[in-house]
Amino acid sequence: MKNIYKIVIIDDDELAIDNLVFELKMYAHIKVEGIAKNGVTGKRLIFKTMPDLVFLDVELPDMKGPELLSLIRHDVSWNMQVVFYTAYNKYMLDAIRGSAFDYLLKPIDKNELSKMLKRFDEKTMEEQQTQNIPFHVQLRSLSPLEQTIILPSPTNDLQFLRPENIGFFKYNSEHKQWEVYLNNTSTPTALKKNLTADQLLSSSPSFVQIHQSYIININYLVMIKDKKCVFYPPFEHIRDLQISKLYMKKLQERFLMF
Repeated sequence: MKNIYKIVIIDDDELAIDNLVFELKMYAHIKVEGIAKNGVTGKRLIFKTMPDLVFLDVELPDMKGPELLSLIRHDVSWNMQVVFYTAYNKYMLDAIRGSAFDYLLKPIDKNELSKMLKRFDEKTMEEQQTQNIPFHVQLRSLSPLEQTIILPSPTNDLQFLRPENIGFFKYNSEHKQWEVYLNNTSTPTALKKNLTADQLLSSSPSFVQIHQSYIININYLVMIKDKKCVFYPPFEHIRDLQISKLYMKKLQERFLMF
């Protein structure tokens, strides 16, 4: 007998909600606990019901779906998976499938939904089996929220990245916005202007602030030399990652732990 899974839907599109609820009724082990029409209400609903699976629209009236995830990321203490769904084109779907838990297109296709729920069942069963393994021999696996970082561009396009894609962030004081340096390009990518350092730091435990203008991925850090960070390739040529006195002690502690 399958477990009964609690589902929450966060979307403001009435037709999309009706279609999704109709399809979910075909699954006896799925129970829709609630529906929210915006991010603020969705956040309250998530912590009230503690769902197993959340269907989250990328575009909400008061915030982006990824912004909601950033708000709740470190406060979700139970095993919860998130499925983004939207009317964006299939090319974006193909580009990020495998890094997020899943990403479905509107209108919901019953076959795609069935495949996703099968994956969800299999993943949940694997995690339940893992819980029976002694703690000291378990390997920590990243949740989908930790595996995928979703960063908005100045034009509100969404970039789906893994932490290992990112070497560091630099604040461009002239344009008043953060830029991200990726491991597959030599030129930085500008981010949305109102994105804060705290939001970037909360997106992955790998990110550490070393200066008011720099946030690094500690996985690329080789050594600390002359109050500067020395990186692994492909960032070995970067020489201006200065560490300020304010952040030096914390970085050293993190680096020793790492």
